[in-house]
Amino acid sequence: MNKIYAMTGGATGIGAALKDSLRQRGDQVIVVDIKNADIIADLSTTKGRNCAIEGIEERAPDGLDGFIPCAGLGPNVKPHSLIDKVNYFSAIELIEGLKNLVRLKQGAIVAVSSNSTTLPGLNEEHLQILASGDEEAACQLIEQMDGHNAYAGSKRALAEWMRQKAPAYMAEGVRLNAVAPGMTRTPMTDKVLDDETYGQAMRDFSQSIPYGEMATPDMIADAILFLLDPASRFVCGIMLFVDGGQDALLRPNTF
Repeated sequence: MNKIYAMTGGATGIGAALKDSLRQRGDQVIVVDIKNADIIADLSTTKGRNCAIEGIEERAPDGLDGFIPCAGLGPNVKPHSLIDKVNYFSAIELIEGLKNLVRLKQGAIVAVSSNSTTLPGLNEEHLQILASGDEEAACQLIEQMDGHNAYAGSKRALAEWMRQKAPAYMAEGVRLNAVAPGMTRTPMTDKVLDDETYGQAMRDFSQSIPYGEMATPDMIADAILFLLDPASRFVCGIMLFVDGGQDALLRPNTF
């Protein structure tokens, strides 16, 4: 039986690869994005998030087999507050808003974090404010900081939120996990590589990938497909690093 999924960020990159894989096997995919999507919505705004949730509810009244909040902004984006809004606040708001639809089909939710979450130097105050749910305060603080803290901080907060919520979600029949992609060749990554501030650091970081090169979007999509599939039915609360061995190289004694 064909399944029905909803996702954000399906227009390009990892999201587009996942969308194509699901549709090629006959599944229905409801895509939310700022362009080229079934539901056009600006997820940096409350209005856009409500539009996304309502639009998905209208298209899948009987439930979802899975939800993937894949929309994300890179460290080069300004103002930095947009990164917090899209990467963290929109992701958790949509997960919470769509949980009951996923529960109806005992499905799975897969958040998209990053292997940059383990890099040192993240501002603890920013992380604490993100965890508190105070969007206005987090956005005010991050404007005084750098794009790395905005990107890696928002992705780390998302991973920690997922870990905290996963047991309760599982008790309701909803599996909640996350992938932590390494450097992946996407339009977002290309923009960061071309950025004067972050480009060289990104190129240097890419040289340490044991696999020998950056991932292609389908490599990350395949990992997400596993976490959506009943084959992973006993997997809950995991942060699955999909980074060609880079996290193991940098943190060999941490797991």
